Amino acid sequence: MSRFKNEVKHLQAHVKSLRLGAAALFVVALLLGFGWWSSPKSLTIHVPPDLRSGSTRKWWDVPPENVYAFTFYIWQQAQRWPANGEEDYPRNLKALSAYLTPRCRSFLQQDYELRRNNGELRQRVRGIYEIPGRGYGDDPTSRVQAVSANDWIVTLEVSADEYLGSEQVKRALVRYALKVVRMDVDPEHNPFGLALDCYASAPRRIEPAPAPASASQPAAATHLQGGAP
Repeated sequence: MSRFKNEVKHLQAHVKSLRLGAAALFVVALLLGFGWWSSPKSLTIHVPPDLRSGSTRKWWDVPPENVYAFTFYIWQQAQRWPANGEEDYPRNLKALSAYLTPRCRSFLQQDYELRRNNGELRQRVRGIYEIPGRGYGDDPTSRVQAVSANDWIVTLEVSADEYLGSEQVKRALVRYALKVVRMDVDPEHNPFGLALDCYASAPRRIEPAPAPASASQPAAATHLQGGAP
């Protein structure tokens, strides 16, 4: 009888070990399921625009040319008033809020209120465009300065034109030094994972390149009209 009792105990111990193993596997499966569920649904990878020579990058690395393209596109859209600056400017700030840091949104809101109070927005049409020969491809090393893996300073050299009706009231050549930060907090509304943090330093007027003088006509002077850029 003792032999049968020992065999029964052995079988019971084996069944118990199998149950413990099954419970452990169940816990591991729960942990794996939780990890899969909490993993990101999408992953943003920044690819440089020119792939003729190929590119190998870490997935979290943002190429400087992508930082420049993002900065110019968002800043150009923010500064575009197609019909009436008094309505277009705040509409731009609302539409681009996901691409601006809270500090930058507050700064631009104050800029809007100051311009509105000074009468610089009503019926104003405004647009900025890159000065030919002063884009990223012409001097990439001076256009994007990497402060860290998550911060950049981007230099834009643009022409800012403003019209009141059919009359041009301002043309300014401006150098903007804009701060860009990594802000991958809302990929649904901001797939770039970057945000403008407004000025790294005050905007500066720049002088246009002198036009070549001809024998029959002197070089024309360029007048910068208006107040702040």
